[in-house]
Amino acid sequence: MSLSSQDIDRIANLARLQLRPEESERMLTQINGFFDIVEQMRAVDTTGIEPLAHPVATVQAISLRLREDRATEVIDREANMRNAPAREAGLFLVPKVIE
Repeated sequence: MSLSSQDIDRIANLARLQLRPEESERMLTQINGFFDIVEQMRAVDTTGIEPLAHPVATVQAISLRLREDRATEVIDREANMRNAPAREAGLFLVPKVIE
């Protein structure tokens, strides 16, 4: 896939950008270069290859530093509700916005 100068002009217009001709040409070159890289990556056969949890795992054995998932704080509902201008049954009361 490659873009044309008209595509760049249209994208710039949609993004509300005013590009000078040299900027437009530079963007065209850079974006088409990006698409070339994407096409090269798509050409690689990845069948049978499992996804990695972390890219560094290809060069060294690492263990992910994930913390244990556990509750560490207790939420004090009354303390949180203290500044509410209106409340009922432990819930914030707000003005009706849909009629």
